Amino acid sequence: MPQVQSFDPVIGSDPRVLILGSMPGVASLEARQYYAHPRNAFWPIMAELFRVEWADSYAAKIKQFKELPLVLWDVLRSCQRDGSLDSDIAPDRLEPNAIAQLLFQYPSIALIVFNGAAAEKYFLQKVARSVQQFRRVELVRLPSTSPAHASKTRQQKIAEWAIIRAHLDGSRSNFM
Repeated sequence: MPQVQSFDPVIGSDPRVLILGSMPGVASLEARQYYAHPRNAFWPIMAELFRVEWADSYAAKIKQFKELPLVLWDVLRSCQRDGSLDSDIAPDRLEPNAIAQLLFQYPSIALIVFNGAAAEKYFLQKVARSVQQFRRVELVRLPSTSPAHASKTRQQKIAEWAIIRAHLDGSRSNFM
C-alpha cells in the first residue's frame, strides 16, 4: 500500500476558520491541487458561500482563496492508502499535520470545520488533545464535498457549509 502525503496549508488573510479534509484523493495528489477531482463540490460550495468566481488556473484560484479569512489543510500529513477512499486509509500508519502549531500561530482561528466524517475522526484520534491544551475552538463536522458522498445534493451541502459564513458574520458562538 503506497504512502501518500498531503499538501502545505493554504492560509488566507486574517484566518478565522480552519477547513480540514482527511487526505487528498488520487486526482488531487496527481495534480498537486486541493480538491482537483472535477466532481468534488468544494470549490463550487466556496464560490457560492463567498460569491467568488474562481479563476481557471489553480495558482490564481489559490491567490483568490488567500484573500478569504480561511485556512485549507488536511488532518493527516501522511498515511498509507491505496486509492482515494478514506475507508482505504491504513489506521496504523497515520501521521497528523501540525495543527496545534498552526492554531498557536493564528489565534484568530475559532472554528474548525471537517470536510466529512473521516477528517473529524482522525482529528479526534490524532490532534484534539494537543489543540485543547492551549485554546478552545468550535468543532463542526460538515458533509463531505467528495463525489463519493452522494447522499446529499450540492444545495443541501451548501446549506450546511453556510455555517462558515454564519460564524464569520458573528452569528455563531457555541464553543466546545
